[in-house]
Amino acid sequence: MGEQKVNTKSDHQARIEFLRHLMEDLKSLEYMFEKKMIEDDIVRIGAEQEFCLVNEYWRPAKNALEVLEAINDSHFTTELARFNLEINLDPIELKTDAFKKVENQLKSLLEKAKTAANNNNTKILLTGILPSISKHELDLEFMTPFDRYYALNEVLKKAKGENFRMNFAGVDDLPIMHNSVMFEACNTSFQMHLQIAPDDFASSYNWAQTIAGPVLGACVNSPLLLGKELWSETRIALFQQSIDTRRVSLAQTEQQSRVTFGNSWFTGTIVDFYKHEISKFRTLLTKEIKSSSFDELKAGKIPKLTALNLHNGTIYRWNRPCYGVGNGKPHVRIENRYIPSGPTATDEMANFAFWVGLMKGRPTEFDDIPRTLDFEDVKSNFIRAARTGTESIMNWRGKLIPLDQLVLEVLLPISKIGLERMKIDNDDIDKYLDVIRDRLLKSTGSQWMVTNYRYLKKQLKPDDALIALTSTLHTNQESYDKVSEWPNLQSIKFFNSTATKVGHLMTSTLITAKTSDLGLLTLNYMKWNTIHHLPVVNNDGTLVGLITWQHLKQFWDQVQDANNSISAREIMITDVFTAQTSTPLNKAIALMKKHKIGCLPVLQETQLVGILTLKDLIHVYNA
Repeated sequence: MGEQKVNTKSDHQARIEFLRHLMEDLKSLEYMFEKKMIEDDIVRIGAEQEFCLVNEYWRPAKNALEVLEAINDSHFTTELARFNLEINLDPIELKTDAFKKVENQLKSLLEKAKTAANNNNTKILLTGILPSISKHELDLEFMTPFDRYYALNEVLKKAKGENFRMNFAGVDDLPIMHNSVMFEACNTSFQMHLQIAPDDFASSYNWAQTIAGPVLGACVNSPLLLGKELWSETRIALFQQSIDTRRVSLAQTEQQSRVTFGNSWFTGTIVDFYKHEISKFRTLLTKEIKSSSFDELKAGKIPKLTALNLHNGTIYRWNRPCYGVGNGKPHVRIENRYIPSGPTATDEMANFAFWVGLMKGRPTEFDDIPRTLDFEDVKSNFIRAARTGTESIMNWRGKLIPLDQLVLEVLLPISKIGLERMKIDNDDIDKYLDVIRDRLLKSTGSQWMVTNYRYLKKQLKPDDALIALTSTLHTNQESYDKVSEWPNLQSIKFFNSTATKVGHLMTSTLITAKTSDLGLLTLNYMKWNTIHHLPVVNNDGTLVGLITWQHLKQFWDQVQDANNSISAREIMITDVFTAQTSTPLNKAIALMKKHKIGCLPVLQETQLVGILTLKDLIHVYNA
């Protein structure tokens, strides 16, 4: 999540001072570009690995800081949530065995994380969205307790002016609202960096945009969120909506999301790019900066452009330009931010090699893309790939072609040329590109996950299916090099539910009645759906009462008389015991036993979201 030391208080003078440094940084970058100071005689690659921590019940852990302390390695850093960590890999010169070196370091650091996690009763998992995450783990108590995260949450909430509203539509629908940016913490990615020659920045950036759709479609690994089957790469929609600060109004306004693919081709230099970004996106975070970057330049020192990088870090382009300093020299690079974490480290490295090969193998006819392609087609490809993965149809140079065919017949050969151009070892080229080829011919991470989640749901309650799926993901990551080798589940061994909160076990697909419904209708609701408990709600979904089968018997004659107008309001009981989704399961069971009741309506604050019955508890507790 970038720079940790930021100003957490709103101070007008501090903001003015920061903006002055932002303008100084832009001036310094322009000077370095004009004086040919930016490195252009070497190409390096780098990566960032985000990963999840899960506890003994396969649910999000809460001990990232403890695990980080046990790892004790500067390559590791925190993320927004207490159940995520990040590895920053060392930059490597792009030649011969570069990818082998990156892979060896990645696997070594993952082993280090695994050891530290195991010593803290925790496991690590590579997955774009953790299947077992629930809304409970997205409360602020799971936010990493650092000033930057609290500050970012506050400025984004203030900019939004209301709660964050999200609406995802796939095989299932998930309309939901949240009061913080914590939904963003569901996302974990494998971010890839490629150093770019400054004079080739515009052509490279536009080419990165052009290939984004098919590359994403070949790498999808995040089909599930809160138990709902949504997009093949749900992270794309989730990231944008979870921190979207645009305000909805009656007027039609052209507002740009801070998570964006962009709206047009880019022309100009990287300096022009940053000028546009500063113009479009207001500064969210500031920090105290002691020295002028331009003064540093005049003194012969290469500046880090701290203000510019902080501002850039709050604009989440899927292909993001970056400035950095390495070995005392300034450089620019493109950061690919759309690739998910997992399914395995080998899959991630194959994604990396595939993308870098494409970037370096760019055919000459794509040097001036704005003259040959419509930006809208490229953006549409990206959205379609996120939605439907390898089942997408791509618009490629004016022709419609299946994504898998495009990758297999066109893009893999281009990538091979690019890797050969950079003199990558032939064995490594074949190894990594074969991983992509096998995945397209067999199964992507998203396809495997959907197939096996559907199978598990036929055998288990939804929450148990998500836990079983998470456990199987971990087993497969430990047992297989690549997702194309993963077998589909054919059977389920005895599965002991790991439900610990009411929200994990409740039934969330509800049949409810309104207070004005006829008593006869409420009786039929219960008969038709074979249920014994019927919550009664008002127009905004707030629980106002409960009708139970036993209670209904007191009104038997009146209810069954079709001519009787007795209503649900007259039948229901209003003194109803309830639970919250975060209520520990043992407390809910104790409450049901104490009052000899067969169900607990479940609330998220005041909103009815589920019901917990004795039937739900039978396979977990002898209630």
